Amino acid sequence: MSGPPNQQATVFDKLTPTQQVLAGFVLSLANLTVILDLTIANVSVPHISGNLGITPSQGTWVISSYAVAEAICVPLTGWLTMRFGAVKIFCLSMFGFGLCSLMCGLSFNLSMLILFRIGQGICGAPLMPISQALLMRIFPPEKRAAAMTSWTMTVLVGPALGPILGGYISDTWSWHWIFFINVPIAAACVFAAMAILPPVETPILKRRVDRVGLALLVFWIGCLQIMLDTGREHDWFADPMIVALAIGAAIGFVVFVIWELTDDHPIVDLRIFRHRGFTSTVITLSLCFGAYFASIVIIPQWMQLSLGYSATQAGIATAMTAMAALVTSMLIARHLQKFDPRIIMCIGVAWLGLMALWRANYWSSESAFWVLALPQFIQGFGMPLFMVPLTMLSLGSVDPDETASAAGLQNFMRTMSVAISTSVVLTMWEGSQRVSQTDLAGKLNTDQTLRAMEQAGYTLEQSRRAIGQMVGQQAMSLSMNHIFVIAAAILFFCAILVWMAPRPKAPAGPGGAH
Repeated sequence: MSGPPNQQATVFDKLTPTQQVLAGFVLSLANLTVILDLTIANVSVPHISGNLGITPSQGTWVISSYAVAEAICVPLTGWLTMRFGAVKIFCLSMFGFGLCSLMCGLSFNLSMLILFRIGQGICGAPLMPISQALLMRIFPPEKRAAAMTSWTMTVLVGPALGPILGGYISDTWSWHWIFFINVPIAAACVFAAMAILPPVETPILKRRVDRVGLALLVFWIGCLQIMLDTGREHDWFADPMIVALAIGAAIGFVVFVIWELTDDHPIVDLRIFRHRGFTSTVITLSLCFGAYFASIVIIPQWMQLSLGYSATQAGIATAMTAMAALVTSMLIARHLQKFDPRIIMCIGVAWLGLMALWRANYWSSESAFWVLALPQFIQGFGMPLFMVPLTMLSLGSVDPDETASAAGLQNFMRTMSVAISTSVVLTMWEGSQRVSQTDLAGKLNTDQTLRAMEQAGYTLEQSRRAIGQMVGQQAMSLSMNHIFVIAAAILFFCAILVWMAPRPKAPAGPGGAH
């Protein structure tokens, strides 16, 4: 994509220093918008569910549909940029993202909202890797570090800003505006990119796309995600449709793996998994990021539905992790080369596990706001210990000519872990609530409680409603604790798994990370 050396040597001169700064700002802003949209809807799920007349679990399809669409389309980015040019794809993707955001805001039922959330994911998928690649193309080597630092900050700021902004907008205006705010930003980015970036367009090469691999990828991921999203409502494998989806996902996955391993130009280069270091770190990434993102999904819902906090308060508590991560990431980037990255990553993952245990032991239905926010904030100091060395461990384990493919596969796995963990954790949460509610109801002396409440002036109906609400609230809190214990076990396992990776052969360059 970067062209031959003599062309690369002159491409930096095609933009003035002022244009380079403006282009860097536009590319970073586009990346921030896409990342923002992954978390901005999390705290708005109760508002969306109530407005559209759907259950909260159905409302989370707004999150998983976006993540699945993005995961499917990320592997196409390399082919699209080679075939049509990075600048053209950036502009088209940003335009499509803005248009789908507008239609999401105008949605009047769940089907329409999910359709255009999928459109957002499809259009947003190329923006992260293309914005990073264009930054490397625009800035000369001596300025790349500063440019990539600005880009990386958007990756950290997005998850922090998303829940707060989503909560404030949902409380103050309406959930529709969490999508409408993307429209002027997308329009500004498109016009600015069309005005500034054409001189640094990438060379166009005709290369065939792995259509069979793409079709198989869409098929098995689609079957898997529909099964996970709808299984709770269809009693899982008691329903023939869920069984058919499971069989389709399994067969599709096996055929996909065989095809990709034998095709000359696979859409997902699975041969990279032959590197032990890459395999262990990517598995660690998927499990850890899935466990982390699962908490981002259920904590805002629990705080609003059970504890009665506003969406803004839930967003602030959720965002505490990313706020603290901003501080630590700067220190880790400076001192990473002095230590074995496996040690740093092991400490970071174990740190997340300890915070999960903290929440499991000290969070309850009566917790004050700062009891909830404190472990979230402290957890943030450990996030960069896990995320920053990951690129060094994974991309440093592959051959230099495989770095781009490894980065794409790493991002694909991370995005899929978000989609799958969202569905899995909600299934576990609902199931655990039912079990806890049954246990609590069995231990409760209902007759004695009803008499006591009747003496306090409650009617029979009011007493039953109050008892039911109290039992449901406690069951939701207990089920949260169960989820955090499971998450802690997964994270501690990953802290051991990371030691399967050898030391990276060489630090990955800034262009490899994605």
